[in-house]
Amino acid sequence: MAFGLPKGPDVLRCPQMTGHGAKFGRKKEEAIIALLTHRTTEEAARAVNVSTKTLLRWQKEPEFDAAYRAAKLAAFGQSVGRLHYFCSAAVSTLGKVMLDPTTPPATKVRAADSILDHTIKAIETEDILARVSALERAAEESNPDKSGRSKALE
Repeated sequence: MAFGLPKGPDVLRCPQMTGHGAKFGRKKEEAIIALLTHRTTEEAARAVNVSTKTLLRWQKEPEFDAAYRAAKLAAFGQSVGRLHYFCSAAVSTLGKVMLDPTTPPATKVRAADSILDHTIKAIETEDILARVSALERAAEESNPDKSGRSKALE
């Protein structure tokens, strides 16, 4: 596992990438996973046995780009969950450091503060994403379909 991300052909598969009539095949799915789990595009290309030029070309395709962004968002969501998990430990570390008069607190406090800061940013990001999703759903529901009727009226 690189960077704590699970590996395998079914990891982070996007609905638009699978099933009958899929826009692209397993090789591109594997390329997306490789891009998420390797440090460079070159390493990702080698991991799935395609040229770097091919992988760069795929990244310019709208369907590939959308699936890659969705996979990055899913991986980000996992990281946010881990931040939430470590937030309690960060608070405990701060508490212990603040209560122990003999421990030099600088490094521990900076680490704990960093975790808290990232957690706050993650919460704000999740909130923004939820709001954007709600706005997108509302816009879809209020847009009339081809018959001129609003989806919200159905």
